[in-house]
Amino acid sequence: MSQKLLNLLTRVLNSEPNKTGQNNEYMFWSPFVHHHKPKLQVNLQTQKWHCWVSESGGHNFFQLFKKIKASQKHFDELRDISGDTYYGNVEKKEIEQSLSLPKEFIPLWNGADRSPEYKNAMRYLQKRDITRTEILKYGIGYCEEGLYRYRIIIPSYDITGTLNYFVGRDYYGGGMKYKNPRISKDVVGFESMIDWNQPVILCEGVFDAIAIKRNAVPLFGKTLPNKLLKRLVENKVKKIYLMLDSDAQKDSMKIVDKLKSYQIDVNMIQLKDKDPSELGFEKTINLIKQTKDSLSFSDIMKMKLGV
Repeated sequence: MSQKLLNLLTRVLNSEPNKTGQNNEYMFWSPFVHHHKPKLQVNLQTQKWHCWVSESGGHNFFQLFKKIKASQKHFDELRDISGDTYYGNVEKKEIEQSLSLPKEFIPLWNGADRSPEYKNAMRYLQKRDITRTEILKYGIGYCEEGLYRYRIIIPSYDITGTLNYFVGRDYYGGGMKYKNPRISKDVVGFESMIDWNQPVILCEGVFDAIAIKRNAVPLFGKTLPNKLLKRLVENKVKKIYLMLDSDAQKDSMKIVDKLKSYQIDVNMIQLKDKDPSELGFEKTINLIKQTKDSLSFSDIMKMKLGV
């Protein structure tokens, strides 16, 4: 594999490799700068690469090929040679999960059920500024009995229309806020509604995503699911807006680092005391509009240092 990778890099970079003193490491003329010496260092085993002049670098050759706008033919060849390493650690074997809505699930969008619990569930959603149109759009329902008794149920569907997760939110506020299915959260929230050709907004929860209204993916927490990262990379998403709660600064920086390693522009929205579901649509959109351009290396370091 090493020789095939070396031959591919030689053709893509239009440069002859120079062996360093380290195993599997070579120097090439850098495509990012004009310099009288080869300054692009690559490691065939780890696929890490770094330009010692421009400071461009990455964790796999996919990122390098994307950075230099390699042809689709070269991308395909890289995938054939590298196998699972084509997406770094993203392309893990996907385990099929069988999931269905609770058998006690009652849809809220048809308005046929006028029981006291129906009214209580609707009253809760109205307090969160969720409209009847959104109830229909997201397929929201509730349960009066069973494991999810007195909970709003908000389902998420993948690109094929298959249920991949759901959230159960207590609408009385007397017990545990959320009760969710005990399956992996390595899913793409609301995937069936996402346009990958447009900027994508990442937020923590389903209520945040509904409040944002525009191309928002709930993470179901504070970490970036591998499957979501894979979709972002596959679809060559050019811009991400990251909107985690104010108490998740460290988690946000981990996500920023991961996305930047794949050459994806990230704009981090600074939330203070309220999350998107509390701010509402207009204030959230204004925050997005006011956010500066994608984070630079200097911005990231300042945030990490708390400057």
